[in-house]
Amino acid sequence: MEEILKVQGLKKTFKLSAKQQKIEKTNEKLKVAVNDLSFTAYRGEVFGLLGPNGAGKTTTLRMLATLIKPDEGDAVLDGASVVKNPEEVRSKIGFLTSELKLEEFFTPNFLFDFFADLHGVNQEEKNARRKDLFERFGIDKFAEVKVGNLSTGMKQKVSLVISLVHDPDVIIFDEPTNGLDVLTAKVVTDFLVDLKEQGKTIIVSTHIFSLIEKICDRVGIIVEGQMVVCDTLSAITRDKSLEERFFEIYEEKVGSIA
Repeated sequence: MEEILKVQGLKKTFKLSAKQQKIEKTNEKLKVAVNDLSFTAYRGEVFGLLGPNGAGKTTTLRMLATLIKPDEGDAVLDGASVVKNPEEVRSKIGFLTSELKLEEFFTPNFLFDFFADLHGVNQEEKNARRKDLFERFGIDKFAEVKVGNLSTGMKQKVSLVISLVHDPDVIIFDEPTNGLDVLTAKVVTDFLVDLKEQGKTIIVSTHIFSLIEKICDRVGIIVEGQMVVCDTLSAITRDKSLEERFFEIYEEKVGSIA
């Protein structure tokens, strides 16, 4: 297998405000969100990051997408370092997060053109990709409707399409079905399966066991900012459900679920 992503010793620490300290029930002024995290992803596979809320999944993906810099460590994506070559990394990836907020005044057509131009997509390819993606996700009927007037599910579909406007080989999805209704979630999940069949490399974070089981080749389980298990799905589950194994692994690491 060809290695496409090598993550080595990523660490990220955040300062906690007084309000955050109260929420976290701690007197500590610093929180280590990700601690010495390492893993490898291979070309054409779907790698899943599984963990509870607050485990460090989103922070990890934001570092891989060069939105924030690691305090320590590095990740090399298709030959480009997220620390030394962030612009090159951005040109190679598509990144979708539920935190992405689209400007509500603009239309899907305008946003698609804007991001396609940012990535240097030529007019012919832009038109072809717009037709394909808009029809697939039913955006074509809302292409000239302002984002502010779209449903939550349609906004998520527009975000997904925009993240793939330049047809990247590596796609990073942070909780791609979070907050979606069951129908929209199925459309997105089916699309991830199609991308996998096209040979794309997909890095996806989620806390949804069924999504991991449906699309992932390998999975890394993150607990309290650390990678505690990283292997193929079958090697981790050991003839049990992923949910059963996750809670076994979690209790081994933390001591109890409560």
